[in-house]
Amino acid sequence: MKNRCILVTGATKGIGWAVSQRLADLGCHVVGLARHVADIDFPGYLYSCDLAHAGETEELLRMIREKYPVDGVVNGVGPVIPEVLGEIGLASLYEAFDLNVRVAVQAVQAFVPGMKARKEGRIVNLCGRVVHGAPGHTSFSAAKSALLGCTRTWALELAPYGVTVNAVSPGPVETSLFRAQCPIGSEAEKAVLASIPMARLAQADEVAAAVVFLLSDAASYITGQELGVDGGGSLAGR
Repeated sequence: MKNRCILVTGATKGIGWAVSQRLADLGCHVVGLARHVADIDFPGYLYSCDLAHAGETEELLRMIREKYPVDGVVNGVGPVIPEVLGEIGLASLYEAFDLNVRVAVQAVQAFVPGMKARKEGRIVNLCGRVVHGAPGHTSFSAAKSALLGCTRTWALELAPYGVTVNAVSPGPVETSLFRAQCPIGSEAEKAVLASIPMARLAQADEVAAAVVFLLSDAASYITGQELGVDGGGSLAGR
């Protein structure tokens, strides 16, 4: 993978940060997109972008396409918006689809012509255990399920060009965002841990390992697949 150029959205936190670090350690050129980039020692090229704005996103992607020969895309951005049925705001629903799906479509469309021309490329979409259903997460579950549908459709379209498209679906991950919602020792944390057969949270680097594998040459014949990294949390018999 040395010298390959990989674009990562949501690159400065959680899984996106762990993916960027692993790729840099392997000698890849990492191009990261994030809203806040000040005072961050990023292991690559970091660009500030409010991905909630489609026009700003498109302009930055165009600039990156002209500057870097992007070989792969990791779609990692996507907010968790917890709301129970009956209290779902349409603005939240639109935001979930906008940032989880629209951004991924924009990012892939910006670079897939180059991948097709070179007859190689990698796309990995971060989905989640939530695609199997999660109380209080209608918007997030629906958006990630839509992204999983994109994964399989793009895999079919791009297979003739040697471009693979896969999804990694983590369960709950030990991040600052998770801890803000589920403090250590809280009832919320206990409920989450009870849903995981391995009885612990994932570490961001464990998820990143799966993402980087699917970006590698070792995964050249794997496409259209969803890889769960959830400690068994998506198993029907749990």
